[in-house]
Amino acid sequence: MRSFTKINYKIILHLMGLLFVVNGGFIVLASLVSFIYKDGVAWEMLQSAAVVFICGVVLMFITRNHRKEIQKREGYIIVTFGWICMSLAGTLPYIFTGAIPNFTNAFFETMSGYTTTGASIVTEIEQLPEGILIWRSITHWIGGMGIIVLAIAILPLLGIGGMQLFAAEAPGPGGDKLHPRITDTAKRLWIIYVGYTVAETILLKIAGMSFFDAINHSLSTLSTGGFSTKNNSVAYWNAQPVIQYIIMVFMFLAGTNFVLSYFAFKTKFSKIFRDEEFKSYLFLIVGLSILAAGLIYFKGDITDSTIAHPMVWGELESAIRHGLFQVLAIVTTTGFATADYTVWAPILTIFFFGLMFLGGSSGSTAGGIKIVRHLIMIKNGVLEFKRTLHPNAILPVRYNNKAIGQPIVFNILGFFILYMLSFIVGVLVFSWLGLDFKTALGGAASTLGNVGPALGDLGPTHNYGYLPDAAKWWSTFLMLIGRLELFTVLILLTPFFWRNR
Repeated sequence: MRSFTKINYKIILHLMGLLFVVNGGFIVLASLVSFIYKDGVAWEMLQSAAVVFICGVVLMFITRNHRKEIQKREGYIIVTFGWICMSLAGTLPYIFTGAIPNFTNAFFETMSGYTTTGASIVTEIEQLPEGILIWRSITHWIGGMGIIVLAIAILPLLGIGGMQLFAAEAPGPGGDKLHPRITDTAKRLWIIYVGYTVAETILLKIAGMSFFDAINHSLSTLSTGGFSTKNNSVAYWNAQPVIQYIIMVFMFLAGTNFVLSYFAFKTKFSKIFRDEEFKSYLFLIVGLSILAAGLIYFKGDITDSTIAHPMVWGELESAIRHGLFQVLAIVTTTGFATADYTVWAPILTIFFFGLMFLGGSSGSTAGGIKIVRHLIMIKNGVLEFKRTLHPNAILPVRYNNKAIGQPIVFNILGFFILYMLSFIVGVLVFSWLGLDFKTALGGAASTLGNVGPALGDLGPTHNYGYLPDAAKWWSTFLMLIGRLELFTVLILLTPFFWRNR
C-alpha cells in the first residue's frame, strides 16, 4: 500500500487566508483611486474587496489553531496555490465592475498581471475605468517582488518561519541575502522596490506624464510587467523621448539583482562590478542594443503606420533609442513597446524572438531563464572540452571566483532541458488549438518567459483576446510555471512529491 506524507493543511489554508486579506486590502486601494477619479465603479470594487477580505478572514479564523511549522513540501504547495488563489480573487474587480465580465478572460488578465507577463485580452485599454487600470498595474506590482515575499515580511507576526516559502518562491541559483534572517531580507527588498517605484513616478511626472499614467507605468516597470494605460503602450510617448529614457533606466534596474541595488546604496560598488552576472547583463544589453540599433537604422521598415507618433528613422538617436528600448523590454521581460518590431525586418523579428529566451538577472523581478543560468551552462560547456582532453583533472565550474557544486550545475542543466521541453510542448498545444506556427512559436516563448508581446497575431500591436478559451487557459498555465521557474509547480504533478521517502 502506498504511503502518503502528512501535510499540514491548516497552515496552508491559513496562509491562503492571509493572502486573500492582503489582496482585499490592495483592491480597497484601487477602489479609492476609482472614487477619486469618479469613474463610476468604486462601489463595485469595494464590494469585490469585501468578498475577498471576508473570505480571507474566515479562512484564517477557522484555521487559527494550526501547527506553526512549514516544511519544504508545504512551501511548494503554498507558493503554487497562493498564486492561483490570488489570481482567482483578483478576477472579482473585473467581473463586479463589468470591465471584463467573462471569467476566462478575467482570469487570464489577472494571471498575466500577477505573473508580470503583461499579455492582455483588452482591446480598448483607454476605455477602462481608472480603478480597473490601477488594479491591473497593482497586480503587476504585487507579483513583481512576489506575493510570498510580501507574506514573509508579515509572518513573524504569526510566529511562523518563512525560509521554506522563500526557497520555493525564488528557486534560482542566486543565493545572496542581505541579512541572515529571511524576514529582514524581504523587508529590505521591499524598501528598495518601493523606493524605485516612487522615484520613477516622480521622474515620469516631471517629464510630462500625468500623475495617473506615471504611477501606473512605474508599477508596471519595476515589476517588469508591461501593462500600460494606453492602447499603443509606451509608443504613445514616441514624441517625448525623455519619458522613454526614464522607463529604460528603471527597466534596467528592475532586471538587475536587487541585492546589487542594496550594495549600491551602501556604496559597496566593488561588489557590483565584481559580480559576473551583472557584468554579463550590462555587456549583453549594450552589445545587443548596438546590434539592434544598427539593424533598425539600415534595415528597419519605415512603412509602419500603427504607431501613435511616426518615428524619424533617418536619425541615429531614434534608431538607438528604439533598439535599446526593445532590447531592454524583452530581455527584462517587461514587454513595453515603442513600435511593432515584427514589421521592421525579418532578421529583427528573429533577433527579438531569440531575446525572449535570455531573461534578466537572478534576484530581479524579471522572468525568463536568467543570465546566471546561461553563464554557468556556457562555463560548464567550455570545461567539457577540457575534461575531454584531461579526463582525470578536477575542473569545477567557477562563478564569482567560487567553485560551484555539481548539484547546482545539474539543477541548471535540468532546468534548461525542462524549460525547452515546456516550450516545445507549449508550441505543440497552441498549434493543436488552431494557432498558426509563427503565432504558436511566439506565444509559447512569450508566456513561458513572462514577456508579453510575441510574434504573428500576438505581436506588440495585437493582444490575446482572439484566442480560443482553451488557448487562454493553456497560456495561464505557461505563465504560472514560467513565473515560478518550473520546478515549484511541476513537482506537484509528480507522484513521489506526495509519498514518504
